[in-house]
Amino acid sequence: MRKTRRHHRRRPRPAEPSGGNDAVRIRPARPADLDALVALERHAFTTDHLSRRQYRRHLGSASAAVLAAVAARRLLGKAVVFFRRGSAIARLYSIAVRADARGRGVGEALLTAAERCARARGCRTMRLEVRQDNAGAIRLYERLGYRRFGAIAGFYEDGADAWRYEKRLGGW
Repeated sequence: MRKTRRHHRRRPRPAEPSGGNDAVRIRPARPADLDALVALERHAFTTDHLSRRQYRRHLGSASAAVLAAVAARRLLGKAVVFFRRGSAIARLYSIAVRADARGRGVGEALLTAAERCARARGCRTMRLEVRQDNAGAIRLYERLGYRRFGAIAGFYEDGADAWRYEKRLGGW
């Protein structure tokens, strides 16, 4: 019998926190994560912050999922996904990774988990908006199969423009 070599797309190594060997886990965020979520929000974005009150509401909402990327009991990143009853479209509202955890696959892991969560809720498409000047996020989205389908002028609080992206989710 002839052995064949399988070729797999190279996956990034599991993300690790600085100074540790603990792998990153993606899990639903909890009320105990609230302080870390708000702190990450303030550090990651200069405008358009989710407030503590909004996070608290989303943590208990059936129309939202807040995901946490954690390692060594530290929050390294988060993603917020919104769902609308009767719609097959999920919206990635927000995603952020701590500066000291970037480049280690945390963003990709969060986005993959958000897509899995959307599929589990019956969604067939994920949509998002991204600042037109956020080259890193745009590269990630496009590499993972998101396609640009529109633009929104002045979308952000500071007047910055946004690109609109979407991806058909597999499994259908």
